[in-house]
Amino acid sequence: MIIFGIDPGIAIVGYGVIEYKGNKFNVIDYGAITTEPIYTFPERLKIVYDELCTLLDKYKPDFVAIEELFFNKNAKTAINVGQARGVQLLAAINRGIEIYEYTPLQVKQGVVGYGKAEKKQVQEMVKVLLNLKKVPKPDDVADALAVAICHAHSGNFRDMFKVK
Repeated sequence: MIIFGIDPGIAIVGYGVIEYKGNKFNVIDYGAITTEPIYTFPERLKIVYDELCTLLDKYKPDFVAIEELFFNKNAKTAINVGQARGVQLLAAINRGIEIYEYTPLQVKQGVVGYGKAEKKQVQEMVKVLLNLKKVPKPDDVADALAVAICHAHSGNFRDMFKVK
């Protein structure tokens, strides 16, 4: 199965595309969609949507795994990221791709085996599990790969996390 992991955002959207077959991972691609604040917010949403659509059309994943928002102290940032996350979900649902959501705690549990793991531990496990030479940068990219790994490790419990 091909899993497309997303770490939602507006300035940086991390993505990671992995194949999971026979309990083995194969990294297909990873990177970040970035938008600059010189554009209006609606223009930035369109950039994210269009670039994500291009990636989804290119890789044709079986599943999209996306991290749920962790509420930030800054309400404006949380609202903006929430809106950006909405266009990311829309890109997947418009293509008929099944979407699964995971909390940061579930991602840590699925990658490290411990829900209160430090960010650095998660990043190192991403590197090890995917046999990468170094931790992907920026952090949003490693986070997106971690979400995809979490989905692969969720096994028969996938339907609990499916967006309905």
